[in-house]
Amino acid sequence: MAAAGQWTLIWHKFRRNKVAVFAGSMILMLYFIGLFAEFLAPALPEASRPQFTYAPPQSIALFAPSSDGSSQFLPHVKGYTQSVDQQSLRRTFVVDDSLIVPIGFFVRGPAYKLWGLIPADLHLMGPLNPTDTMYLMGSDKLGRDLLSRLIYGTRISMSIGLVGVLVSLCFGVTLGSLSGFYGGWVDMTIQRGIEIISSMPTIPLWLGLAAAIPITWSPLQVYFIITLIVSLFGWTGLAREVRGRFFALRSEDFVTAARLDGSRERRLIFRHILPSLTSHILAVVTLALPTMIVAETALSFLGIGLKPPVVSWGVLLQDAQNVRTIATAPWLLIWPAGAVVIAVLSFNFLGDGMRDAADPYET
Repeated sequence: MAAAGQWTLIWHKFRRNKVAVFAGSMILMLYFIGLFAEFLAPALPEASRPQFTYAPPQSIALFAPSSDGSSQFLPHVKGYTQSVDQQSLRRTFVVDDSLIVPIGFFVRGPAYKLWGLIPADLHLMGPLNPTDTMYLMGSDKLGRDLLSRLIYGTRISMSIGLVGVLVSLCFGVTLGSLSGFYGGWVDMTIQRGIEIISSMPTIPLWLGLAAAIPITWSPLQVYFIITLIVSLFGWTGLAREVRGRFFALRSEDFVTAARLDGSRERRLIFRHILPSLTSHILAVVTLALPTMIVAETALSFLGIGLKPPVVSWGVLLQDAQNVRTIATAPWLLIWPAGAVVIAVLSFNFLGDGMRDAADPYET
């Protein structure tokens, strides 16, 4: 350890933070789910069965009674029996123990194209008979499987935060570096622009920009515009932090030595100063990702962000906008909101751990 480099010391310090390591594992799992959503989802996100509207979640049982009265190992879910309440005239679902839907792993199901390129019909888990129903997290108002839609929504919600942060990273690092390195009128111009942007009310401005998106645009175009809107104001904090670090480092001995050695300004910025800020920038970016995810969720929940047929966590929460729906099908609120909470907390814990590990020489 006495001869270890800085990145080795950062890794050893980060590894000792068990909460941050667990949070990083959760984030990797969420991105893995989003990457292989087609394979992991039991059904297609738009496959609807109106006869199973607001069907409650089913639980998995491992053993089923056999013909001779003994128990046999058979993973399955219980089927539904529909009944109508004569007073409220509301259709309800009752679990029928006599209806057994066998399930398994690596089963054949609805056909899909992995990443839009590779045709396949293999699913990680699902009913052995593709025509049977399996709602492990319940269904929505159109009888669509909420678990499958939540898995597909993970791809959009997690990737829009990642793309938004990458855009903010480019703006923040570039403008912050120029502001801190040159100073003078360059610094004053950039900082006044940051102050103007920071003084604007974020949510009303987001609402106005998102509402200006033409309804004739394709879901892919709306996705990229929402990404730009979310990242439009996310770079100001990073730019100021990079500027402050540049002010502190531009007069250090190693920068002066590189300048006297004939290094140009671009080499001074990108070869000598920015690499010393890498760990700090990574920590700041990790803490900025939850803000991007929450912003997309809020815009989509209000109906001015992503819209169907695009599936995201915010779009799923649109179905839980009234008290009657929550009282009838609380799972429409619990599962998407829980996914947002898990993602945001994981990013926050990971960012805290990376921020503490960014300075491995601190005692």
